[in-house]
Amino acid sequence: MGNTDVGETVFFSVVIPTYNRKPILEKCLRALEAQKLTDVETRGGASYQQTFDGASLQGYEIVLVDDGSTDGTLEWLEANKQEFPHVRVFRQNHAGPAAARNLGVEKALGDTIIFIDSDLVVTENFLQAHESALMQGKEKLGGDRFFTYGAVINTCNFDNPTSEPYKITDFSAAFFATGNVAIPKHWLEKAGLFDTRFQLYGWEDLELGVRLKNLGLKLIKCPAAVGYHWHPPFTLEQVPRLIDKEIQRGRMGVLFYQKHPTWEVRMMIQMTWLHRLLWGILSVNGILNERTMAPFLQWLINLGKPQLALEIARIFLNWYNVKGVYEAYTQMQKPA
Repeated sequence: MGNTDVGETVFFSVVIPTYNRKPILEKCLRALEAQKLTDVETRGGASYQQTFDGASLQGYEIVLVDDGSTDGTLEWLEANKQEFPHVRVFRQNHAGPAAARNLGVEKALGDTIIFIDSDLVVTENFLQAHESALMQGKEKLGGDRFFTYGAVINTCNFDNPTSEPYKITDFSAAFFATGNVAIPKHWLEKAGLFDTRFQLYGWEDLELGVRLKNLGLKLIKCPAAVGYHWHPPFTLEQVPRLIDKEIQRGRMGVLFYQKHPTWEVRMMIQMTWLHRLLWGILSVNGILNERTMAPFLQWLINLGKPQLALEIARIFLNWYNVKGVYEAYTQMQKPA
């Protein structure tokens, strides 16, 4: 998609794992089919222009991997396949996003992989923005030992997700995260793809990022490639599931540390005395929890501030995460 040099093109494979997310997946796929690209480059005194629209563009494919959905996702795709000419569908028994992304990479025809999640809705210049950043990065670094990392804006606006403004809480310091990233396929293969032992929630993409960094890959920010990450407005009914996710993330964090026993990883997974002290103090050693804070959180929700309520709930959610990390680490230390 676009000229990297005379006669050289990039073909994107957009790899998307999905599991029981049919309503937002519909918006995700329609946004990808609506991509528009006008790319004018000047090389050696000559201009090369390519203009594509979602109906005729042959410069990308969408590799959708269904991870055992039970919500009618596959049936809906089959019934509406004429609407999605770029989509190729693969399916597997429920095995988690790491295995699903690996299958997507294996089946991908493109030389460049773009990872997004199935609850991400992109703007119409999304692919063009990644392409431009890839071309500029290649010229700057003299090779392809890098990946581009787009912006992710969180929203709970289902009807019009792309209307959400950027917020300070949308900032991410992650090196490699699969919410919105483009990377040459051969580097993924050289790094060994995702570790499928990460079957619970969290860390499989950041762990791969450590291996990519060890291969010398650089991160190039691509703020023009914007994806809007939808999630339903926060309610108290979600709290048990969110707590369970934090405990899972703690367990997977310890697996991450087993593979890469460094201080940097300890900081990432919150397995330090500093995190234990911080969230212990903020939660008053667990006294501020899902039960004691429920009336205040519900009050904020009733005021129409569910996002603020969620940010405050992170006080006890992070406490559960830190406890999960140390419980898993203690279990790991016990003799078999």
